Amino acid sequence: MHQLIAAPYADHHLLVRPGSPRAARLPLRRYEELRTPASSVAPAWLADAARLAWDMELSEQAVNEIVLVRNHSPYGYGRASYELNLGCNYDCEHCYLGLKQFSGLDWPDRERLLHVVRDAGVLWFQLTGGEPMIDKFFPETYELAYELGMLVKILTNGSRLATARNLALLTRLRPNRITLSLYGATADAYDGLTRRRGAYRMFLKGLDAAHEAGLPLDLALIITRHNAHEADQMRAFADRYALPYREYTHMSPTIYGGAETLATQAPNHLADREPFRGCNAGHTFFHVDPHGMASICKVGRDDAIPLMTTGVEGLSRLGGVADSLMLRTGGCTGCQLSGTCRVCRPLAKVYQEAEAPLDRYCQHSTTRS
Repeated sequence: MHQLIAAPYADHHLLVRPGSPRAARLPLRRYEELRTPASSVAPAWLADAARLAWDMELSEQAVNEIVLVRNHSPYGYGRASYELNLGCNYDCEHCYLGLKQFSGLDWPDRERLLHVVRDAGVLWFQLTGGEPMIDKFFPETYELAYELGMLVKILTNGSRLATARNLALLTRLRPNRITLSLYGATADAYDGLTRRRGAYRMFLKGLDAAHEAGLPLDLALIITRHNAHEADQMRAFADRYALPYREYTHMSPTIYGGAETLATQAPNHLADREPFRGCNAGHTFFHVDPHGMASICKVGRDDAIPLMTTGVEGLSRLGGVADSLMLRTGGCTGCQLSGTCRVCRPLAKVYQEAEAPLDRYCQHSTTRS
């Protein structure tokens, strides 16, 4: 299995190592040299780069056994996310997935989908759900994505991290990052939010096993009305493990248009969003749902493209979809303050369709005319 990946990314080339956040800029001539090596032995410059970036000593293996060289893609997508399944072993009432149905692609179609993602140029690939590790094809999906030369990030509740098969797989083929959601600092708060007795115990078991294995971890602190009283304890929990974390306080309507999730917000903990300045959703990034439908992101799911029938060529339409979804229409038409709006148009549309109170998503709710 490869130790390094050489890949086009945006308008340049990178040398990356699975399991490491570091990357080295690769001149075009060096990238081309790796594509068609003059000899089977790793060149001296590659050994120097590996030593400098990762303190890594290359063995006497052939260069094509050390480096996986990714081909150029005409589609130019560097990142993507994939919901393996909407099913979950928790029942959090704040979850934007709503129904959490267990359904998705069979293995032959999923295998084809992963090749489509690779052919789109994706280097950073996020596996999510639902809970991805309870999906019956999670190990096969993860391993194939890794073999195809993608740096894999996993979003998980951690409840299945300690299982022997998953831990062995992730230790052998290291992910780029594992982000665990933290739903409370005590069993009472954690189990209460997830509505699953023993969930906190499973989370700790998974976190401890992954931490001991030296896997790259960080935490997502989910702060709702159920656990807001433990916010400081949750931060202290992350500090005890010396793990980086981000806090999430804004709950979104469900992907089916339900507003029931909004009641879980802790109003005193809502953090101000930065003004929205645009993003590359649909242009250099895309999202795939469990049935192979590609959209610009997890929020903007309108006009999704069926990759199982269109193949990678279908992604050529996604940029136009993104541009149309980013237009400020509907409930935002005529707003004179849209230049400082803190939510993107697709997210505002989700709130509006759920008939959410304006103050749930618009910082101008008290000044809008």
